[in-house]
Amino acid sequence: MKTNILLTLILLTSVSAYSQNLTQTIRGRVIDKQSEVPLPGVNVVTLTEPRIGTTTDENGYYQIENVPVKRITLSFSFIGYQPVTLQNIELTGSKELVQNVALLESTEQLEEVVVKADNEEDRVINERVNVSGRSFSVEESMRFAGSVQDVSRMASNFAGVQRTNDANNDIVIRGNSPIGLIWRLEGMDIPNPNHFGGLGATGGPVSMLNNNVLANSDFITGAFPSEYGDGLSGVFDLSMRNGNYENHEFLGQVGFNGFELGAEGPISRENRSSYLVNYRYSTLGLMSAIGLDFGTGTAVPKYQDLNIKLHFPSSKRGTIDVFALGGISSIEFLESENEEGEDGGFYSDGEDLYNDTYTGVIGASHQYFFNKDLYSKFSVALSSMGNDVKVDTLNADRDKLTPTYRQSFQEDDLQFSGFVNKKFNVHHVLRAGAYVTYKNYNLGDSTYDSDLNAFRTLRDQNSSDWLYQPYVNWQYRITDKWEMNTGLHAMVLASNGNYSIEPRFGMSYQLTQKQSINLGYGKHSQAVPVVILYEKLRLPDGSYISPNENLDFTKSHHFVLGYDLMMKNRLHFKAEAYYQHLYDAVVTQMPSSFSSLNAGGFDFYAPDSVENGGAGYNYGLDLTLEKFMDKGFYFLSTISLYQSQYQGSDEVWRNTAFNGNYVANLLGGKEFVLGKKKQNSENRKTITLDGKVTYAGGQRYTPIDLQQSIFNGEAVYAKDDAYGAQFDPYFRADIRIGYKVSGKKVTQELALDIQNVTNNQNPFGVDYNKSTQEVETTYQLGIFPMVLYRITF
Repeated sequence: MKTNILLTLILLTSVSAYSQNLTQTIRGRVIDKQSEVPLPGVNVVTLTEPRIGTTTDENGYYQIENVPVKRITLSFSFIGYQPVTLQNIELTGSKELVQNVALLESTEQLEEVVVKADNEEDRVINERVNVSGRSFSVEESMRFAGSVQDVSRMASNFAGVQRTNDANNDIVIRGNSPIGLIWRLEGMDIPNPNHFGGLGATGGPVSMLNNNVLANSDFITGAFPSEYGDGLSGVFDLSMRNGNYENHEFLGQVGFNGFELGAEGPISRENRSSYLVNYRYSTLGLMSAIGLDFGTGTAVPKYQDLNIKLHFPSSKRGTIDVFALGGISSIEFLESENEEGEDGGFYSDGEDLYNDTYTGVIGASHQYFFNKDLYSKFSVALSSMGNDVKVDTLNADRDKLTPTYRQSFQEDDLQFSGFVNKKFNVHHVLRAGAYVTYKNYNLGDSTYDSDLNAFRTLRDQNSSDWLYQPYVNWQYRITDKWEMNTGLHAMVLASNGNYSIEPRFGMSYQLTQKQSINLGYGKHSQAVPVVILYEKLRLPDGSYISPNENLDFTKSHHFVLGYDLMMKNRLHFKAEAYYQHLYDAVVTQMPSSFSSLNAGGFDFYAPDSVENGGAGYNYGLDLTLEKFMDKGFYFLSTISLYQSQYQGSDEVWRNTAFNGNYVANLLGGKEFVLGKKKQNSENRKTITLDGKVTYAGGQRYTPIDLQQSIFNGEAVYAKDDAYGAQFDPYFRADIRIGYKVSGKKVTQELALDIQNVTNNQNPFGVDYNKSTQEVETTYQLGIFPMVLYRITF
């Protein structure tokens, strides 16, 4: 059998490049999924005609040349390992395909290889994730309508995710606050990676994470394994891809999100080291700078960001990776420059608002193999995030501005992480490590107090802290069908001595070759946001105290039960039921409806004196039916039914701010290849039609007490009925039309993405209008077309 395989591969590698002139090279590396050691001798074959094959070298690298440009299927097989087949990968003429793969060793020692068309899209990249995990490809974020090249908006397509606010990138998972999401890049925790996002909150309409430099990544919605901590809802675990280590390649892109330039290529071809860099500048900011007006008035979003990855592999010294992510942004909402009665948009409330933010991360990692079963990885990263806010209030006669609020927040984190991974055998793998973070805060903000006729300090803090997070994970693969991951995570905050011990458990059992059941549990904790932890309270004598510095972590228990089924024609069905119990949430000391479980986005409120004592629960059912691309057709359908409630210090159970009760998404599309019969065509032309429909329960909000607002001359909210009102259901339909021409040296793509194509009026919020003495509803954007042009060469 081995001889037959070898002869077959020799014949495959001798096949000519078919009759098409347009071909490309595929290269990459194959490693063991448990030990990450490179695998030599792996058979790599294109299953699409013409079949061409090769094997990996002693360092796990492979290269297949003269592959016809089209969508291809790649097969990876190796004796003793479970085969992997990647289907419908797009191969273009202007850019080489770098496809890295990890193979899982079989618990049953096989004597021969049987290549099967197994599907890999439903598998999570992190092998320690057994439940509530979803791997997504960067190509999907580029192709799906409504995603607008943004990974955060791509995540809103998945089951369990609610997104009914078009103005920001909040990711609400299973009724949790978006603050509970863990952002991780290249294995390191990072701050909120959205432009215009605030420290201690989420928000921000545009992601700094550029999908042109990202690799396929994982999105986890609950009961995550022990290596993740300081989060309550889920994990966005992202990685940057390595640059091409053989050839220099370039990218240019123009779209609503910005003007982009990208480059990648070898630093040393001999050592296979590479660079990858991408820069973006906001489209509206650039147009405003040259004098063009798009009707946004003073509210022009100005931002720019930079993504960098340097890769230095070495079989002797170990692999070193360096990465960087940075972005700055600013915007002004100036009511004073609007005409009286003119609609100033979402944020106009008789105020002038100036907002400047920045986020930066730079890090490096070193991976070293002691032997084929033992390796370590140590990383260090420095991150900084800050925002400056200035708010002035316009009087009724619109001829005077009164200073109202000033803010200058900054957090600098120095993070160390390291782990040792030991593969004892195919059944047992142990990983032990820790995250240690030094946090430095410089928080200052104040608000004008009319009674004092002066600014009253809210926060004035310049301090530091240490957060320790050790963890251990044991993977036990009983058979190829039965796998368990058990682990322990701990959190310790040095300043107040609070700690949490958190057990984690996950299990997968394959009932048949096509179906499995999954079970998961995890205790999870999160430190209190710094804007609450360092709140200042002014005493009658004019002095200040910090009453919240000893607050404990907010905690939760996650329980998940899932069922997975792969059907014919690349259909995938997944169902998950879950229950989450939250406790030790931050509530006020005096009875009220406030709870930190509702914090997030642009509605972040920090009371003076609080304590741990709040509770909450989320339970629901997530359903997914997906057809991976097959003959150009694909779709994704998700339904989430859930209940999310909380209890403040008044001990009344209420809906959380995120309890929409249901979300349904349906998206799909078809790729058409033009001129299929032209065998000697010098380019490949495709048209892609894609659409998305979302229908979800309306946002919860606290109603305004109209009579009290008229009496006070400003909005007064009925806090006893917190989140007791709900907007009409949210509905939005998006369509996308893309045209791509892939040539030998250049690939060009032109796309039109029309958001909210039906111009549905989805509510944004309610405000009190002092002039009319009425409560008014503001609405989100109506129909909004976006054009994108991309060129790679």
